[in-house]
Amino acid sequence: MTNMTGSFLPGANNFDTTTVGTLNGESIRADRALYLKLFSGEMFKGFQHNTIARDLIMRRTLTNGRSMQFIYTGRMEADYHERGTPILGNADGAPPVAEKTISVDDLLVSSAFVYELDEVLAHYDLRSEIARKIGYALAEKYDRLAFRAIAKGARQQNPVQATDYEEPGGTQVQVGTGAGALNDAYNSSKLITAFFDAAAALDEKGVSQEGRVGVLSPRQYYALLQEKDSNGIVSVSPLINRDRGGDALQSGQGVLEIAGIKIYKSMNIPFFNRYGVDYTNLPTGTTAPGNVGDFVGAAMEAATADETGGNDYGEITDVDTSGAIDGQYNTSCGLIFQREAAGMVEAIGPQVQTTSGDVSVIYQGDVMLGRLACGADYLNPAASVELYATNSAPLAF
Repeated sequence: MTNMTGSFLPGANNFDTTTVGTLNGESIRADRALYLKLFSGEMFKGFQHNTIARDLIMRRTLTNGRSMQFIYTGRMEADYHERGTPILGNADGAPPVAEKTISVDDLLVSSAFVYELDEVLAHYDLRSEIARKIGYALAEKYDRLAFRAIAKGARQQNPVQATDYEEPGGTQVQVGTGAGALNDAYNSSKLITAFFDAAAALDEKGVSQEGRVGVLSPRQYYALLQEKDSNGIVSVSPLINRDRGGDALQSGQGVLEIAGIKIYKSMNIPFFNRYGVDYTNLPTGTTAPGNVGDFVGAAMEAATADETGGNDYGEITDVDTSGAIDGQYNTSCGLIFQREAAGMVEAIGPQVQTTSGDVSVIYQGDVMLGRLACGADYLNPAASVELYATNSAPLAF
């Protein structure tokens, strides 16, 4: 009887045990080569589809080094030439130059061990799901690093302080005050006013209109999609793109730009010292959803030394979610910025690694890992705007 030739996935070349390459010193067989490719594709897809900040700020790739310089030049003056006098450059030595160095943090990793028996018994693609979640985790961290740097930059003074050539610093726009500050942070009218104030400030400071964006918490974003009359009746906001009709309202998309500023929503911005939303302090008349999980709206604490040399940007903690810890973002409630506001230096990744060979035999499974080495910091404070809801602006740190 003729032997049956099997056909299985994910083998690219079925039953071909020849070596097609190596990974971390281990041989990769041809019949298993597609395992890593599938994992890589899912991880990259998860990362790219969930990171917002990567395409909104300055990004550079670093090779053979631990930090990268960004040069900031100030203004120059123009004057009339006097007949017969040589032109030898401005006497004041303009333009003034400032330097910003961004260092790469420690290696950022997200990994999971996949037991081979679990894969055999599972009725779904276990590796594909894990790969996506690894991409989500890296994207979440990436955005938080970038947004915290922008918030810090909005509180900085002018980077160039040469006499008669001072460059503008960051901007902070007040959304609400007093006891009603929290409600004001979710008030669509006040948010719209804040966007116009921010746009005016960016114009006055000479910041380019290209690449201006705003990032709000999801509840703020959806507040812009609604319009309430004096009786509290909700209707479609005039900010909805009418060309998209009813579909825009149903999908939760379609908000027009406000003052030339494109609007995004994210759970990764500093928001009342938490990420995305503070369920302990919702606006009047709003009920927190049930069973939200302890990671949603978790409080922020000081950064550790693995983040940009220990710069105190504030980080998430999974220990105490009962209230504010660090306090640096207690009143922060939104970001508006232009792409020059912050920079991200990437030394590695995002990349994929997985075990194989003897390691897989010993443990009867594989470790799937996504990694990223990057560092973020503010660049041009004038391009950063922080929205806040309190009587006085947050202090620089």
